[in-house]
Parts: sequence; C-alpha cells; structure tokens
Amino acid sequence: MEIVTAVAYPEVHDAYLRDHPVERAHEANSNPYGEENIERADRIPGGWWRVRLSRDDILGVLLPWHLSEGGELELVPRTGLTVAQAAERVRSGAAAWAAANPVCAAKLRLLRWAPFTPLFLSTGPVDHSDYSDLLVREGLIHIDGLHRMLAWELAGRLPERAGLDGYLVGDPGVLAQPVGTARTGDESA
Repeated sequence: MEIVTAVAYPEVHDAYLRDHPVERAHEANSNPYGEENIERADRIPGGWWRVRLSRDDILGVLLPWHLSEGGELELVPRTGLTVAQAAERVRSGAAAWAAANPVCAAKLRLLRWAPFTPLFLSTGPVDHSDYSDLLVREGLIHIDGLHRMLAWELAGRLPERAGLDGYLVGDPGVLAQPVGTARTGDESA
C-alpha cells in the first residue's frame, strides 16, 4: 500500500457521495448504510489518508459479517474473512451460492466490469454490530467496497501494483507490523 497524502474528512465524504449517491434508484441500494459507515469510521483515531492499493493489499482486507443481501447463505461469518477467502467461497459455491443469494450475486455480476472507484478502509473496526465479533482487530478493514473488491477479484481485474485508489482512516503504522503480529484485542496491555 502506498500512502499518497493526508486528507480531511469532508473530502472523503464528498468522494463517497460522488460515486455512491444515497438517493440512487436501485432495489438494492446500500449507499445510505455505506455513508453511515463512513461517518462511524471518522471516529477512529489517526485521521484520513488517500492511498493506492495493490491486489495483495485488497486480497488481505478483512470483511465484516455479510448475509449476502438477505440471501440464504452468509458470505462472511461474524468472525470475518479476507477478500481472498470470501472470493474463494464464491468460486467454490459457484451456481449454488449464486442461486441462494440472487441479490448479492447480481451485484457481483454488475460490478465485474464497472470502473474502478475508491475503496474505503480503516485500520480498526468501526463501532457497529457487523464488526463486533471480528477476530482480527487491526489491519486493513473494510468500511465500504465489499462487492466491488470481490467482483474485481473474481473478474481478474485487480492491479498487481499499487494502482487502485482508496481512503484509509486510522493509524497506518499498525499496517507496518510484521506478518502474524496483528492485534486481536485479547492481548493484555
């Protein structure tokens, strides 16, 4: 991940609304929830950063609980999965997963060839029940872009080098820890 520059919250909020209007007429418009998540994320200490992400960065993003847009099979359990793990879940379930989760599957199909738009990530979980049972408590954590990240990976479009724009909130220093040292929140102080 490449840090481009520090940014103020209004820039982040405006960038979100530019690509994800909350009033969009769409049966599965979850943009109002995304906007609420951006607002919750602004409470995470460390400020906002504009970043560029590679495929490896995105595959390691931790996703919170996701019930597949009201489908029959959850895509991400309450303990979380990385984008790589969730993509494998979709690939291995293929037609059966898509049939059990038609709205989520339709979003993934729609977004496969959609233009790249910024992702919204944090270095810690936001204060919401979908994040409360995550086993990993630090690292690249999803705020908004779950379907886009999965769709682009499933289509083989994620850039190998840091080339996909995003916004990160929190202390980027926690991302510099050696692999396997991410805090789970259970450590004593």
